[in-house]
Amino acid sequence: MTLLGRRLPVATGILLAAGLVGAVVAPPDRVQGEYQRLMYVHVPTAWVAYLCFALTGVLSGLWLWRRRDRFDRAAAASAELGVLFTGLTIVLGSWWGKPVWGVWWTWDPRLVTTALMFFVYLGYLALRRGTLDPVARARRSAVLGIVALVQVPIVHMSVVWWRALHQPPTVLKPGDPTIDHRMLLVLLLNVAAFTAVAAMLLRARIRLSVLEEDLAASRAAEDRELAGGAVRAPRLEGR
Repeated sequence: MTLLGRRLPVATGILLAAGLVGAVVAPPDRVQGEYQRLMYVHVPTAWVAYLCFALTGVLSGLWLWRRRDRFDRAAAASAELGVLFTGLTIVLGSWWGKPVWGVWWTWDPRLVTTALMFFVYLGYLALRRGTLDPVARARRSAVLGIVALVQVPIVHMSVVWWRALHQPPTVLKPGDPTIDHRMLLVLLLNVAAFTAVAAMLLRARIRLSVLEEDLAASRAAEDRELAGGAVRAPRLEGR
């Protein structure tokens, strides 16, 4: 295991512990009160989803350029993580929205575009599962991975382009972040922690993909009939 591989779990644990403590001791929101603390997990999961889908798009482009299996493998793993964290984002957002908005779900542009992104990348994973030829699977997935990336800026800017119930961005926006800087520090700490978790999961998923490919190749080799296997030695009469 590399030095980074040994230190990453330790660093991730420290970041998660610090983020949890920060989320507890940070001041409550003046309007939302204690419910606002869900921001410290909701926003990081959304950030990680964005990051994973962006990585899928970049790796898809690299596969189209270099045609290396490792790029396709990493793109698929990153897309799986993106779907996972998008699902967490939707669940945590609904959990936060119920006490603040009074409903679990509303047809807000941010919620609708996020849900659409979730289902598009589920389609990406279904495309990979439904295409048996590895080259065709990698090519089709790469094209979809690049095209689907356009959704990330649309989702993020939806609260600016179509003002509705969801609050506008407070950090990734022009000018100084419109958030208490103590809250911002805790939020950034949790973003770093969740990013480290995603890095660990991505490494593990890629390694699992390599093992799955090796196992499939081994089984294919065992099932392949050996050349000359059907030939039988002649039987001599009298013996």
